[in-house]
Amino acid sequence: MPLFRPSAGDVAGFKVLFCLGIMYGLISLLVYAVIHMKFITPLGMDAPLDRFSEARAVEHVRVLSKDIGGRQEGRPGLRQAAVYIKTQLEMMKERAGPNVRIDIEETTVNGSFNMVFLGHSISLAYRNHTNILMRISSIDSRENDPSVLVNGHFDAPPGSPGAGDCGSCVASMLELARLCVDAAWIPPRPVIFLFNGAEELFMLGSHGFMTTHRWRNTVGAFIDVEASGTGGTDLVCQSGPGSWPSYIYAQSALHPMANSAAQDFFGSIPGDTDYRMFAKDYGDIPGLDIIFLFGGYFYHTSSDTVERLLPGSIQARGDNLFSLVKAFTNSSMLQNAYERESLRHTANQSREERAVFFDYFSWFLVYYPRRLAVLLHSIPLAIYLLMPIFLRFPNRVISCFFTTLFDFIKGMLHHALGIVLAIIFPVIFSILRLLFSRHSMNWFSNSYLAFMMFIPCSLVGLLIPRFFWRIFPLSQNVSVVKSTTEELAGEARFWGAFGLYSFMTLGYLMAGLNGGFVTFLLAVFMLPAWISFRLATKSFGHESLRSTAFYVIPLIPCLMYSVYFGGFLAAFVIEKMGMTGSIPPPYGYFVPDVVVAAIVGLVTGWCTGPLLPVVGHWLARSSIMQFLLHGSIVALALSSQFFPYSTDAPKRLVFQHTVRTAGGSHIEDSSYDFSVVDSNSLLFVFKHAPEVARELHIDSELSFDTVNQSLQETWMGTFPISFLLCGSLKFSAEKDDVSKEYRNFPYLTTYRPQALLDGGSRRIHLEFSLGSLKEVWVAVLNITGPLSSWSFANNILPAPETVDNGPPSYICRLSGASHENWTFWLEARSSEPVRIEVAVVDQHLTESATKLKGLFPNWIDVTAFSSFMSSYVF
Repeated sequence: MPLFRPSAGDVAGFKVLFCLGIMYGLISLLVYAVIHMKFITPLGMDAPLDRFSEARAVEHVRVLSKDIGGRQEGRPGLRQAAVYIKTQLEMMKERAGPNVRIDIEETTVNGSFNMVFLGHSISLAYRNHTNILMRISSIDSRENDPSVLVNGHFDAPPGSPGAGDCGSCVASMLELARLCVDAAWIPPRPVIFLFNGAEELFMLGSHGFMTTHRWRNTVGAFIDVEASGTGGTDLVCQSGPGSWPSYIYAQSALHPMANSAAQDFFGSIPGDTDYRMFAKDYGDIPGLDIIFLFGGYFYHTSSDTVERLLPGSIQARGDNLFSLVKAFTNSSMLQNAYERESLRHTANQSREERAVFFDYFSWFLVYYPRRLAVLLHSIPLAIYLLMPIFLRFPNRVISCFFTTLFDFIKGMLHHALGIVLAIIFPVIFSILRLLFSRHSMNWFSNSYLAFMMFIPCSLVGLLIPRFFWRIFPLSQNVSVVKSTTEELAGEARFWGAFGLYSFMTLGYLMAGLNGGFVTFLLAVFMLPAWISFRLATKSFGHESLRSTAFYVIPLIPCLMYSVYFGGFLAAFVIEKMGMTGSIPPPYGYFVPDVVVAAIVGLVTGWCTGPLLPVVGHWLARSSIMQFLLHGSIVALALSSQFFPYSTDAPKRLVFQHTVRTAGGSHIEDSSYDFSVVDSNSLLFVFKHAPEVARELHIDSELSFDTVNQSLQETWMGTFPISFLLCGSLKFSAEKDDVSKEYRNFPYLTTYRPQALLDGGSRRIHLEFSLGSLKEVWVAVLNITGPLSSWSFANNILPAPETVDNGPPSYICRLSGASHENWTFWLEARSSEPVRIEVAVVDQHLTESATKLKGLFPNWIDVTAFSSFMSSYVF
């Protein structure tokens, strides 16, 4: 006798589930193809000269990242890259026609300023950073004509070849510049290409341009190209001030990839771009921030090589850029700084508000001003509030109106509860799995596991309110409508879901966010779907699968966009979970899985939520929910057998050879310090890297209690990135290797007697030598004491910082090579001592440290450097 006999309703429910699975599967394949640029055919080296060619651009990336390499401040590759870029531009200038004027400059920038980065206040002082500029204009152009700036940086982060970040940007700009010259195009307004050499050091190259270059006030619009990965969607992540830049993009982009929702959460992502310098901190220039977002596994790692570039990405970027440059240079809105300021004063204008925009599978871009969005996004809410009147017409009994409205609100609460449970259930399952697992982030190198693990249990959460709907019966006053009880329940569920999306849409606008178009689309497409469904029920009945199909089919365009937007968000978050920082145990162990589970649950909610008012009737059955729960448990169990990392999705490890010195020649201590930037701790690393464990004399009983832990101040050379590191471990190292390779070490001393000032304050004149260090990236000063002023940042102190729970201090980062020592002064309010902690990051490693780095397995990407630390009191 069979243990399970499915009813006719169960069979129908499984048919619906199977059909929906096929539909979402096909949509997902389309989404994968679009966001990985499978629809773009890259042009080869033999492409016509009046077309942008990805192959020609990739050849530039190959030279910059492979033939040159080492494009970090302090390493010779950075200078070689500057020479290569300038040589390429000079060759273009020789081919230019007689009606085109080309100016090429190499500038050296110096400066000092305060900023807030990752929520921390710092001061930056820099010298001798190189920018390469090319200005293309007509022969009749004037020096102060409004221009369009295209910006990208050619320096790379420590330990990375920088093919994606940002060799791909420089290569795109070189090919774009070549195209402007060889296509015999005479720009109606000048186009400036800024190849800046110090973005990774907190946007110093763009700061130098914006504060010192004579062309800075001519810039009327800018395009900043960046990379947070090796290709894929080239998303407009920021635009402004005002809506003009996004409007130009909407009109001209050949492969539009933009949505205004990206601006809502961009600020929450660790990091920043040159966009900040042009549009916010040191300029009010309208512009776009366009960023490669996929391939984030390799971002800032040694795996960011030319082989990792996603084909088609640079082609799509180049086609868009050429079209954008043409549109910007032809726009009547293009104004230089003086014209913008004059217009602002005469018209008493404030910044124009941003617009709402989103692309649909890169096929086209929908754009409308925010003021229109207030009207459009309010229409679904008005319909929701008016429906009780229309449904009761011509019977205008007030009690009927309130009864229907009450049922709609009850349906809205049921749907809201389903969305909340769709998030809570995956979170609970992720926590339960981790309680029995040996490591977290099993989905990291196989992102499909995250969807297999969390979508089924998320669906269960969505369906639970439908399953228990009978516990919350509708109002019994049904005499005023000619409908069955099930039809009335379905009506209440539909309008409840419709009302929820309407309220959420308006909530986005009221919060000042621009992502409300997502829920707006859901509400808009639900209306024709419901009309289609109600018409179908007259022919096929309310219980017919055909009627259900008539509801689903009109929703497909909306569901496609929901999967496109949601799949992009989930994939991006999964990739970035490998570098978001480590959080102290025990909670830190759970954070990445909880975040990914919640995101997948949220995405599942908005991708399937519009279907539930009708489809939920078929799916909210115990047999289907048991099937989904069993599938979740099996997926969670299977996923636990997968290793989190691979060469295609490496674990990031930071290795610092810390050398504590006294004076310019004495070593007090030498140690190897290690840290990670995700939830799987160093104990996990050493367990799976036995050769490293043996070299460090680590036994099988290793725990955080058996070895020394590195204090946060040990990582001061990477401040403020150091706040992403915790659970760091320290192991002793030999001093002899360091003494053999360096004659002397960084040293701070006074070069002039202290000067006593009025009011009892004193001025300390200091000289800072970098010693014989080989490849200095940055030096960090942590100054504690009664400071009232200093010679940095126009004599303005940044907000004080607290490092490792110590007293408030002021932190300054110094960068840039020079034969001269740094000289500066500090002003103290009293005779109390001023303490200065110094950390200098040298990218050169000793022989022993290099050998240790090489012992790590290839699924671990090691960023390694030496940090020379010393302390002084004045």
